[in-house]
Amino acid sequence: MKYRTRTFYTGKQKSEMWDRWQRGESMSSIGRHFNRASSSIFPHLAQFGGIRPPQRRRSQYALSLMEREEISRGLVAQQSLRSIAQGLNRSPSTISREVRRNGGRQTYRAARSDQRAWDCAVRPKLCKLSFNDPLCHLIARKLRRKWSPQQIAGWLKRKHPDQEESRVSHEMIYRSLYVQTRGVLKKELQECLRSPRAIRRSRHATQKGLKLRKIKDAIPISEPLLRSKIGLSQATGKAT
Repeated sequence: MKYRTRTFYTGKQKSEMWDRWQRGESMSSIGRHFNRASSSIFPHLAQFGGIRPPQRRRSQYALSLMEREEISRGLVAQQSLRSIAQGLNRSPSTISREVRRNGGRQTYRAARSDQRAWDCAVRPKLCKLSFNDPLCHLIARKLRRKWSPQQIAGWLKRKHPDQEESRVSHEMIYRSLYVQTRGVLKKELQECLRSPRAIRRSRHATQKGLKLRKIKDAIPISEPLLRSKIGLSQATGKAT
């Protein structure tokens, strides 16, 4: 039995993948660009529900790679943790925890410790619905009644004009539905949406009448004037 090799994408390729997805390209088109199958694109997009994740940034309070390299050099030079902390203008307890959680004095390595800290920092950000159960249950009931997220957000804004904690945007509702790592709205509620997609598509991919707008002075088929002209021509043809 022949197994398919696993497809890996670099950080730059993933960024371009999201750029193309946001511009409205299909998975097949994105796959052709990378000379890969569309099935290799779907897992990366579905992981975040088709919504591009925010770019990660290191906290200003976290130790940097340069600081960790200074810690490593200080340990090799047999400096005390307190003196290392003084040279970095950091608390001695910060340096002590950093060294202890990454193998101690003998096995501490700056690059490995920095990568471990970056990997451990990945955690879902809590949204307003995660600590407001009544609001979450109310939104779920409205979704089951076939209300759209835009209708729910507008209704909450009119009902609670002065209570910010009782209002959410439609974008937050969509993110809570499609990004299941938030653990707020159940995935089954996606079936209540008017669009049955498994992941969210870009608004550029669902624009209607795109070809019509490219034609100068074009008139849509629903225009009453055009309908009357078509009816008149049909009547004339029958008369002759």
